[in-house]
Amino acid sequence: MTESNTQDSEASFGFRNVSSQERQSLVNNVFARVANRYDLMNDLMSGGVHRLWKNDLINWLAPSKTTPQALLDVAGGTGDVASRFLEAAHRDATVAICDISGEMLEAGRARHGSRYGDRLHFVQGNAEALPFPDKSFDAYTIAFGIRNVTNIDAALAEAFRVLKRGGRFICLEFSEVQTPMLDTAYDAFSFQVIPRLGELVAKDGDSYRYLVESIRRFPKQERFADMIRAAGFERVQYRNLSSGIAALHSGWRI
Repeated sequence: MTESNTQDSEASFGFRNVSSQERQSLVNNVFARVANRYDLMNDLMSGGVHRLWKNDLINWLAPSKTTPQALLDVAGGTGDVASRFLEAAHRDATVAICDISGEMLEAGRARHGSRYGDRLHFVQGNAEALPFPDKSFDAYTIAFGIRNVTNIDAALAEAFRVLKRGGRFICLEFSEVQTPMLDTAYDAFSFQVIPRLGELVAKDGDSYRYLVESIRRFPKQERFADMIRAAGFERVQYRNLSSGIAALHSGWRI
């Protein structure tokens, strides 16, 4: 679930700035270290609520039961979104999971590689330079991955490029909590509990400290919606989940 560009500019890695090239290596290392415990940690960090959020994503996407569709799931790693889509969609629907992390793809293959046959493909690639032709997919999803992209504008432009006309972009990402007092409690849990969980379960508190910090550096709901519009998408809207702890963003290539 990690992407980058090659320009020698600065980018944020958590709360510190590093060069874009260094950030790529640092983020890659994070996911290489946590891949085997990624799903377990998601359950522990969210109390399992991330599964409901992913269900919300699929419900809003509303896969067709009558027409086979092709989904591109970027930074899809362990296959949570892809498997939900295939269960909800036409029996001939397909998914390509594209992730820059080989370790995350291996975790996905171990979970789902033989379950869906040639309906599910695993491709190693960069969200900022996708290895797919123009207008290849009916839908594009990315869940908890876009904040790990160095150049978000480039990733959004690529999403627009690979979607067919009438194709839909949906992003699930952590966002700004909208409820007073809950935001304070959420900050305390994020910075005090999650890195400790990471140390206990994944033996890597530093990686989870970065992941928490990256949430705080990610654009808030309205700003991210503006970025999606700037990439060319229309009918852009978002839905807050759990008072804004996460948000679903949607746009269409018309």
